[in-house]
Amino acid sequence: MSRVRDSPRNYGLGTLPCCRVTRFARFAWGLLTYDLCVVAWGAYVRATGSGAGCGRHWPLCNGEVIPRAPRTETLIELSHRISSGVAFGLTLFLVAWSICTFPRGHIVRRGAAAAAALVVVEALIGAGLVLFELVAHDASAKRAMSVALHLVNTFFLLGATAMTAWWASGGSAVRVRGQGIVAWTAGLSLAAMLVVGITGAVTALGDTLFPVESIASGFAQDFSGGAHWFVRLRALHPLLAVLTACMIVASARILRTVRPSPSVNMLTRIAAALAIAQVAAGMLDVITLAPVLVQLAHLVLADVLWLCLLLAAAAAMAQVSAQAGPPSHPRRPPRQGRQELRAGSGEAEGVA
Repeated sequence: MSRVRDSPRNYGLGTLPCCRVTRFARFAWGLLTYDLCVVAWGAYVRATGSGAGCGRHWPLCNGEVIPRAPRTETLIELSHRISSGVAFGLTLFLVAWSICTFPRGHIVRRGAAAAAALVVVEALIGAGLVLFELVAHDASAKRAMSVALHLVNTFFLLGATAMTAWWASGGSAVRVRGQGIVAWTAGLSLAAMLVVGITGAVTALGDTLFPVESIASGFAQDFSGGAHWFVRLRALHPLLAVLTACMIVASARILRTVRPSPSVNMLTRIAAALAIAQVAAGMLDVITLAPVLVQLAHLVLADVLWLCLLLAAAAAMAQVSAQAGPPSHPRRPPRQGRQELRAGSGEAEGVA
């Protein structure tokens, strides 16, 4: 028997799970919003070169709990650590609340547990960046790998939190088997987003470490044989971003056609619009020589696009049981029932 204590409230938007919100679901959606802010602030730390603001110390800052006479870089890094710690605590609270609210084995419990595991990994990656000094002006391959790993884990963390909120709001469990073109379409779009996200994270790192003074000098640097590979990647990322945006727009159309529902229709349209906006933000990033605010907007758009794609895939792949029709070979009624049917039809003919 379910132990869900919050009574869902339908706000009149039909079958959209995000509109049947309980107190737990509101907290989960709020946590997701807060996590997005923490991710954006982490990007600000990287873009301003403040990653070494606390020195090679973690979790302490320059060997102190509260540093005395801190520099601006120290305040930026310390505030990011505090906000990340709050996100860590809120995620653990989400897990505890799910255990108290939902029965054992419930999908919301599993989603919250996945978010908790990923937030631990997120903290460990952040600690590794500091302890191994893969911050500030480090341009090594190790830093690129750690940035890529950080990006993938962040996407998964945001996704786990979003799915927890989605399921708590009434969304059905995802069914991958038997989905055919739906699973392939959604899976390829999400995989492409991961690849573009990784190249984008490394490209943003290159913009921070190797700034340019003009668009012309930037293009010359991109195709220079002696340029750092962070810089040369700047020429590849825009191409991948445009191809991925085209794929997302096409995938959104396929999902709306194959799995028509209010949730799929809304989320795929938002995802297609965000994909176009993401390309526009990338172009603005190049034209304006990657200022910090444009970089942050570009990152937040990528995160929101990832979440919309994930939720659209979840909504589309939860439609099988709801759309399943009657079996192709229905069971015959029992003998007594067939006799009653024949008798009833005879009476009907006599009346006629």
